[in-house]
Amino acid sequence: MDWIQSLILGTVQGLTEYLPISSSGHLAIGQALFGLQDPDANLAFTVTVHIATVLSTCFILWKEIVWIFADLFKFKWNNGTKYAFNILISMIPVAIVGFFFKDKVEEIFGSGLLIVGICLMITATLLAFSYFAKPRQRENISPIHAFVIGIAQAIAVMPGLSRSGSTIATGLLLGNKKEKLAQFSFLMVIPPILGEALLDVKDMAEQGISTAMGGISPLALAIGFLAAFISGCIACKWMINLVKKGKLIWFAVYCAVVGLATIIIPLLG
Repeated sequence: MDWIQSLILGTVQGLTEYLPISSSGHLAIGQALFGLQDPDANLAFTVTVHIATVLSTCFILWKEIVWIFADLFKFKWNNGTKYAFNILISMIPVAIVGFFFKDKVEEIFGSGLLIVGICLMITATLLAFSYFAKPRQRENISPIHAFVIGIAQAIAVMPGLSRSGSTIATGLLLGNKKEKLAQFSFLMVIPPILGEALLDVKDMAEQGISTAMGGISPLALAIGFLAAFISGCIACKWMINLVKKGKLIWFAVYCAVVGLATIIIPLLG
């Protein structure tokens, strides 16, 4: 992977991690276009850009993160503690998938672009449903809703299923307020991404640094990190405003178009 490919894929990762169009699906498409489809050879890059997007979340939502930790260290059952408890509950489904079905998920990621196209179509459908549904809105996200949103996040490990799209759309269908959903969706993903990054670092150590680097230079890796971080900051801020305004239907159209193209074009070739 050269620095131009790293720049493009890092930007794609940063944007699509927050926009409801699937970062895993777009990375798979991008890597296929560049002929970079060996997951082991892209491990260092994958870890780097995922850490970059986590840091972009922390940068944009630092006030909320400080508030949560400040309330936690009061050692009382307060609003921040409740919020942290909901995040913890939301992590249970994805933790189960990660511990017991990690190998199966990795097999799916290596099964080609057809599954990506189908999952993008599912993302489009879910976003469309959440746009047209008008459930009664609830003031706060309950622990039960946090768990259901966590199930949506666990299912969204499939390449082409948007994590942010699935969690936000599920929350909207449950009747949670738009103003709070995007923030919760972005904060709840921080622990799972960091956990996955730690597991990947363990895999890198077992492979050896030279193998895990996959031929990518430190400069290209740094460029990918900066691209993912900067584009992630922009997308995170933009997505929060878009959810508040309820303008997710255009992402449903985009996912449907890209999903259809991903399914049809390989068949024509």
